Amino acid sequence: MLLPTLRGYRRAWLGADILAGLSAGAVVIPQAMAYATIANLPVQAGLYTCMVPMLVYALLGGSRAMSVSTTSTIATLTATTLVSAGVAASSSDIPRDLITLTLLVGVILLAARLLRLGSLVEIINRPTVVGIQIGVGATVAVGQLPKLLGETDDPTGHGFVHSFNAVLAALGSANPATVVLSAASVATLFLFKRFLPRVPAPLIVVGAGIALAAIGVLQPAGVELIAPVPQGFPLPGLPSFTDVAALLPGAAAIAVMAFLESEAVARGIRKPGEPAIDSNQELFATSAANVLGSFFSTLPAAGGFSQSAVNQNAGARSQLSTLVTVALALLVGLFLGPVLSLLPQATLAALVFVAVFGLIDIRALVMMWRISRRDFWIALVTALIGLSAGLLTAVAAGVVITLVLVLMALSKVRIRVERPSSDAVLVTLLGPLYTANAQTTEQAILEAVAHEEGARIVVLDGARIDDISVTVIEMFEDLGRELTASGLQLRIARIDPAVEVVVDRTDVFRRMKAEGRTFTTVEAALAAPAPPPRPPAAPAG
Repeated sequence: MLLPTLRGYRRAWLGADILAGLSAGAVVIPQAMAYATIANLPVQAGLYTCMVPMLVYALLGGSRAMSVSTTSTIATLTATTLVSAGVAASSSDIPRDLITLTLLVGVILLAARLLRLGSLVEIINRPTVVGIQIGVGATVAVGQLPKLLGETDDPTGHGFVHSFNAVLAALGSANPATVVLSAASVATLFLFKRFLPRVPAPLIVVGAGIALAAIGVLQPAGVELIAPVPQGFPLPGLPSFTDVAALLPGAAAIAVMAFLESEAVARGIRKPGEPAIDSNQELFATSAANVLGSFFSTLPAAGGFSQSAVNQNAGARSQLSTLVTVALALLVGLFLGPVLSLLPQATLAALVFVAVFGLIDIRALVMMWRISRRDFWIALVTALIGLSAGLLTAVAAGVVITLVLVLMALSKVRIRVERPSSDAVLVTLLGPLYTANAQTTEQAILEAVAHEEGARIVVLDGARIDDISVTVIEMFEDLGRELTASGLQLRIARIDPAVEVVVDRTDVFRRMKAEGRTFTTVEAALAAPAPPPRPPAAPAG
């Protein structure tokens, strides 16, 4: 369905949506242009990301206020991916490999949608995401320092260590005028963010930088400007398939983070009473935004928290506000190219530096230290991996850590053992049975029953079994055999009808049903007569 957020739209919302779109555009357009420089790409790549991906998400997305362009995390991973693949990016031309990368991200997200993996991606826990964001924030912040000092190169894509060394090399050749402009820009952004958060500080800083360049104050002092920005709408282009294999790992990491960020923003800004966020719908909308956007030379796209917060705080009631932002970006691209070309590089670097500084969430680490030391160490280790081995490795490590934690959680035994009568033991499953915990659950039941003297039956309450696998069925067969060898009879109660349809196809359950050992209630299983005690074994010899 197109434009789901316009369902039930009221004319009274129109003014608020227009104002919100303009307010968000004042933040997101200069910010997206700045993020493009992280990957050493022309600023128009960021500007184009405010057009096509935004438009596509507005047509398909379910969040009323989320603004989709690129983010500091996505831009940083893009830079790292291009460097790892050996793609020579420049601040004057957009390489065709960017089209390929964004297209791969969209295709991966689309495959995840077709496989309904929205909820699976969500299992990546908060400590892992915090660790990745800290690594991104520190890497990008340090990577912007050379530009803030007057150098033209951006070493972010080469990692934290390389960026730190670039800062040390730039200290001796810092340009005084650039340093003053950078300090003033950073201070203005921080002060407005702290005391006047509703004012579009990025627009003010960008306007001031362009004005100073226009009156001829900056260039004679050695302040570098960005490369000339072409006017017009982005023209369609075709991807290059030369470096697909090299770009694929980075595309997978970007796809994971794009969905995680978009999902977190969509849920975080949702107001009570608004429609619930559908993970699979968000996957489809984000994938379509990247697939269609890729052919127009955009960066990989995702929901951004800062611009979405501005959009919502300005009163956005639907994605019509995003369409207003898209229209504003088109006007900027069509008519303001010569003006944007007067933008100092240091001004864009200041925008990036302040934006990513908030990713270094020390308060979250302190909270984790107080609540869960395990979560603290997961976040810290992930961050250290990102700073030392690279951000792509950090994302991969984060996914692996999450999967290990999930397997550990699934393998935990969750049972309660009771003795409702002298000859019966009741075992209640407190959680579902999976392949991961079937064997450990069987051992726990056998160990618990071994201490119950005089028992003749074991009733297993299977109400929590909502799915079944071959491993679980084999576990039941082995458990029955072990209990029989110990003189005990296994009975199963309260199997879900949907599960019963499946287990009735197996020999073990058909045999149990024929022997009268399956029951619809626990009470019936306990009330049925116990089998006679097994005679003692004859002495040997």
